[in-house]
Amino acid sequence: MSEFDEKSTLKLSPVTVTEPDVYEDPLELMDEIDRLKVEKDATILAHYYVDGEIQDVADFNGDSLKLARDATQVSTSTIVFCGVHFMAESAKILNPEKTVLLPDLLAGCSLAESCHAEKLAAYQADLRAKGHDFETVSYINTSAAVKSLSDWIVTSGNAREIIERVPTDKEILFVPDQHLGRYLSEVTGRDMILWPGSCMVHEIFSIQDMRRVKKNNPGSQVIAHPECPKSILDESDFIGGTEKMRRHVMEVTEPTTFLVATESAMIHPLEKAAPQHKFLPVPGVMESTGETCACNRCPHMARNTLQKLRDCLKTGQPEIAWQPYFEKAQEVLTRSLLQ
Repeated sequence: MSEFDEKSTLKLSPVTVTEPDVYEDPLELMDEIDRLKVEKDATILAHYYVDGEIQDVADFNGDSLKLARDATQVSTSTIVFCGVHFMAESAKILNPEKTVLLPDLLAGCSLAESCHAEKLAAYQADLRAKGHDFETVSYINTSAAVKSLSDWIVTSGNAREIIERVPTDKEILFVPDQHLGRYLSEVTGRDMILWPGSCMVHEIFSIQDMRRVKKNNPGSQVIAHPECPKSILDESDFIGGTEKMRRHVMEVTEPTTFLVATESAMIHPLEKAAPQHKFLPVPGVMESTGETCACNRCPHMARNTLQKLRDCLKTGQPEIAWQPYFEKAQEVLTRSLLQ
């Protein structure tokens, strides 16, 4: 068996998300979840990319960096992470003594899937054999097995700070997001060896449709996540991770229309933080047909539902199990995100 048995905790299936067979009233579900949180001694963490109703019932909302830090402050015996697998995995790594649940174990990540530990280890060995002296900087959107092979872990919120901590006499291997890596290379001036991965949501934004929406909304501003391709970032008014987006719109006092180039569920926390503004999602485009689509919704994040959240609180499943390589990943996560 491979040292990195990533399949022991995650097996991705097709990303089609089906509606539950039986309708349940969202308000009743939220009341039941509030009751179960107390009964099961649980704290709910929710990423900005899950549905707004889940964010509203959570104890902590935020981006990957904030939630990783929030997880270490939880006093209950159980953490329920409404997000995707690598996020819940990181919460377990930083809280080994706690039970960590994920409403749907199949909530994966296209970025994490683009970089498996065995392939990364082979590529690192090949680079070293060719004389490269480098440190590996991995985006948090990776498996724990990949993190255990890394020197640093970054989020979109702390990436620039971490890049500046890498010794200047070292090359940087950045995995797995080529768009974020290219952007960081530009803003930090550091050359990087880029892994050819990308986010399935941020990859498909349509520059033509973004220009059309902006033309139809004079005075609007484009706010974009650095996971977007260069064509989108070049025409954006503000570039930043989800938490930086939220803070940016809060600082703008004049009512403004913002075109949001990231996962569309992000509009919910933006509207709560700055209700004086109008927020419009930047459309995506279907690769197969070239047609504009509403594909700026992450199908993995959409696997989180109120019903699944309620059910995992009831049953205590699915649970993130501790793996042997978590210990090594714990050191790099702690050093990168908590120190």
